[in-house]
Amino acid sequence: MSVFQDLPEPALWEHASALAEPADLDAFWARTLAESRAHDAPPALVPEPTPLTTLDVWDVTFPGFGGDPVRAWYRRPAGVEGPLPVVVQYVGYGGGRGAPTENLLWASAGFAHLQMDTRGQGSGWSRGDTPDPWGTGPQAPGVMTRGIEDPGTYYYRRLLTDAVRAVDAARALPGVDPDRVAVVGGSQGAAMAIAAGALADVAAVVADVPFLCDVARAVGITDSKPYAEVVEYLAVHRGAEERVLRTLSYVDGVGLARRGRAPARFSVALMDVVVPPSTVVAAHRAWGGPKELRVWRYNGHESGGPEQDREAVAFVARELGAAPH
Repeated sequence: MSVFQDLPEPALWEHASALAEPADLDAFWARTLAESRAHDAPPALVPEPTPLTTLDVWDVTFPGFGGDPVRAWYRRPAGVEGPLPVVVQYVGYGGGRGAPTENLLWASAGFAHLQMDTRGQGSGWSRGDTPDPWGTGPQAPGVMTRGIEDPGTYYYRRLLTDAVRAVDAARALPGVDPDRVAVVGGSQGAAMAIAAGALADVAAVVADVPFLCDVARAVGITDSKPYAEVVEYLAVHRGAEERVLRTLSYVDGVGLARRGRAPARFSVALMDVVVPPSTVVAAHRAWGGPKELRVWRYNGHESGGPEQDREAVAFVARELGAAPH
């Protein structure tokens, strides 16, 4: 594995983003969410037959950005009555919600678990079932540059709205305590967890090696995708840099993190060539609530693997006031 050289220590731990927030950032998101919540409807649940004996699973559809139907899996421990704390989980870049028999950690640990599908993705490494029905012009391969010259048409405006609406849907699920909601994810999923933690009322946030933070810096110092998609786009659309960076500032996790208030657990991998460590440090520094940072010194974008999972479960259990089964 090639080691990406970001900032050396101790300069890494002192890094703060130079992100300049757009003046209308709060108004932009308030308007976006209000418009999408105008299409409100309760989540639709269909029991999903599986060979699992310890968990029950439902196929869920809920209204996301603009009322677009978004799919999810709802898993919970079988035979457990009464309201459970719920974990809303988001998926990394290129992936979808996968199969109902995958990703069983959170429900097996005793939580209700809503795993949101990712619109327009889900053919890279796990399957997705949710289209992105919005046409937004030319783009580099991947979704990173879809509609990127205008914040109103940008792909991540839709996806981050879906993430917030998933929290709304989770609160309406049967057998859930609506006051105990955590949002979790890795990479792109962590970017969505940061956004949901900033724009929705949640009790805990887990952001493992988060993508989409301090983006203007990231695109200039790593040649790994997805950030490299922005470079590819700008190499062809040579006059678009100002418009592109303006759009990205509306979804940058650093600006959104400043609005977070829930307890949050970030993790950073110091050999990560996909998400530069300094960008994670910048988002953690910006988070507006109680926070902690787990450092995986010798890992890349895979982060802490099973150790990360175990620690994340313990963190969420502590913050939601619920011990895993």
